[in-house]
Amino acid sequence: MAKAKTVFFCQNCGAQSAKWVGKCNSCGEWNSYVEEVIESTSEKNVKIWSSQEPQKKVPNRPVKIKEVQSEKSERVTTHDQELDRVLGGGIVAGSLVLVGGEPGIGKSTLFLQMALKMNDRKVLYVSGEESPQQIKMRAERMAPLSSDNCFLLAETSVSQIFQQVLQVQPDVLVIDSIQTLYSAKIDSSAGSVSQVRECTGELLQFAKTSGVPVFMIGHITKEGSIAGPKVLEHMVDTVLQFEGDRHLSYRILRTTKNRFGSTSEIGLYEMLGNGMRQVTNPSEILISNKDNQLSGVTIGASIEGNRPLLIETQALVSTSAYGTPQRSTTGYDAKRLNMLLAVLEKRGGLRLGNQDVFLNIAGGLKIDDPALDLSICVSVVSSHEDQVISSDICFAGEVGLGGEVRAVNRIENRVSEAEKLGFSDIYISQVNQKSLDPSKFRIKIHFVANIVEVFKQLSSE
Repeated sequence: MAKAKTVFFCQNCGAQSAKWVGKCNSCGEWNSYVEEVIESTSEKNVKIWSSQEPQKKVPNRPVKIKEVQSEKSERVTTHDQELDRVLGGGIVAGSLVLVGGEPGIGKSTLFLQMALKMNDRKVLYVSGEESPQQIKMRAERMAPLSSDNCFLLAETSVSQIFQQVLQVQPDVLVIDSIQTLYSAKIDSSAGSVSQVRECTGELLQFAKTSGVPVFMIGHITKEGSIAGPKVLEHMVDTVLQFEGDRHLSYRILRTTKNRFGSTSEIGLYEMLGNGMRQVTNPSEILISNKDNQLSGVTIGASIEGNRPLLIETQALVSTSAYGTPQRSTTGYDAKRLNMLLAVLEKRGGLRLGNQDVFLNIAGGLKIDDPALDLSICVSVVSSHEDQVISSDICFAGEVGLGGEVRAVNRIENRVSEAEKLGFSDIYISQVNQKSLDPSKFRIKIHFVANIVEVFKQLSSE
């Protein structure tokens, strides 16, 4: 009989210790170590998913990089343009993808919808949280059941899952969720650090050896990071984060790691009663169409991934009723807002020391693009002076500590998006004049040097 070994794991970072300690030496978290019993077995290196006996492995030898044979494999489309964009053009054979997000944000709905759309591929959807009847009820609500290649399995044992994989022979495997799986090799409960690490390792071995892509849906902690050890994110090929406010309908699928594509891509969805709807033109949705124009509302040209977005920024400036003025932001960095307010006081001559300032990025998005600085400054001044900014004007520029309007990247894409949506004017940095030809656009381009010049031109119009 194998000897049992007791090990302590940090639930926050996955660090291992031979004894219990109050403070983790790796992440500094207090009271995060839990005891787990690990069962050592002689079957540790056996491929439990393979029906064949393991063969003797030939030792690897170093080869010159120019002698390595390149394999050109086509990516598999998910029939979802947003998901394909985030993955870098489609699914790579043998890839392991980890998806995290808040409870109820729509992770299971998105990938069940993907499984139903891929009629040309055999997809095995494994759920450790729902029965096949519950999954079918959700599938019927989303769309008619027209797919003959979507298979459902309610199982939490990794060995049982691999036995069914041998019978079904799927082209894509979806695991919902990795925290519900357990391996017989580890004598601890499902969801523990050692179980999550072991199950992920077995799925990684399966994906790389068989060439079947695997999608793993994961839970997140209260801090917003994916539950389990940090090594989990290092093991997988791609890490996707599903973001959004549960009280709003829009969701963002963001890439935080991708070995086969860009990490700056995003996919935008709208949560409806019949599933996730792809948002192909997000700028028209993120800009509200109001009959009555209000002060404090401006439009900024941002870039998320490779797509330009025109985003509505809303500011409200009012006299503070308490001794300390409030600075509140939604969807924007509060420290950067404080910096911009200091620039407006020092360089723009505004007196905001006794004013409450509230800033909101419409649509529930979280934006960190510095090109929104100019739009935010104008919206704050507009609310403070109670002057309406025309809805036909948009802004794209970073504001420095000296009040100068700095150049931003990919300005041509931003101007083209503003022109496509019918804007008449756009304010950008004069530094961008070197790399931009205004004669190519019908929109009127204003090149400005600092925020004072922007305010003067707006007040004269």
